[in-house]
Amino acid sequence: MEQPVEKVFPSVEPTRDAKQLADDLCRALLTPREGEEMARLLADLCTPAEIRTLAERWHVARLLETTDLSYRDIHDATGVSTTTIVRVARFLRQEPFQAYRMAMERLPEKWEPAFREGRTSNKEREMNDD
Repeated sequence: MEQPVEKVFPSVEPTRDAKQLADDLCRALLTPREGEEMARLLADLCTPAEIRTLAERWHVARLLETTDLSYRDIHDATGVSTTTIVRVARFLRQEPFQAYRMAMERLPEKWEPAFREGRTSNKEREMNDD
C-alpha cells in the first residue's frame, strides 16, 4: 500500500523584524485562490473583532469613494467611529500607498459572499458547469 506523501513546508527562523514579518504575511495573503479560501485564512489569522474592523474600514473606503455621504452620515448608517472614517479618508485621498483605490479598481463587478450556508466554491461550480 502506498504511503501518503507529507507536504514539507519551507523552514522559517524566529524573528522580530517587522518588515520580514510583514513580507511573510503578504506572501501568505496572496495564496488564496478564491473568496472562500481568503475568508478561511482570515478566520485563522484574525479574531472575529479584527476581521470586523478590517471589513468596516473597507466598507467605509467604498462608501467614501462611491457615495456623497458625509462622515456623520456614514457613522450613523454603519456605527463606525468618525475617527476611523477620517483615518480611512486620509489614506484614501492623501497617503501615497493608494491601496484602497487599487483594490477597488481590481474588484470584479459581481462578487459572491465568501461564506454562505450550503454554498459551493467557485472551483466546484466550474466543475459542475462542464
